[in-house]
Amino acid sequence: MRKSALILSAALTLVLAGPVFAASGGGGSGTQTCKNGQVWDKKKKKCVQANSQIFPDSELTEQAWALARKGDFEAGRQLFELVADKNKPEVLNGLGYTNRKLGQFDQAIAYYNQAIALDPNYAEAREYLGEGYVVLGKLDLAKEQLAEIKRICGTACEEYAELNEAIEEAVKQASGQ
Repeated sequence: MRKSALILSAALTLVLAGPVFAASGGGGSGTQTCKNGQVWDKKKKKCVQANSQIFPDSELTEQAWALARKGDFEAGRQLFELVADKNKPEVLNGLGYTNRKLGQFDQAIAYYNQAIALDPNYAEAREYLGEGYVVLGKLDLAKEQLAEIKRICGTACEEYAELNEAIEEAVKQASGQ
């Protein structure tokens, strides 16, 4: 019994330490992700220590989003923080998203507002900002973001549908339904 427990433990260690194939946003393509503090090196085809001098911002951003979308918010935030040029809407939105998911709402809102200042038509950042406002109970501010999303892409886009659903659910819960 002890030997089988050791084998199981070793197998789990190998599985958890190795790279993870996470779906990225779009086209069925995927992005390799690694355990916390590491980045997938495409040339070496293995996980290596994360270092902003070695990896281009685009690769760090792609892997950070892959981690965040699979629910590893702390690892995603760490990679977003390694990006050298954080003055890009996608990076600021990612920092907002990961901080929001980690419960750091003030930081998240500040990052979302920076992303929107750079790109006022960034519907995804507005959706996530609105979702943050919903969690904080600021439905009036969430509805302002919903109106901006409607202006940007109408009512048929995913960002509008997601934020509208979050607002409707909050209203329903507040009314006791």
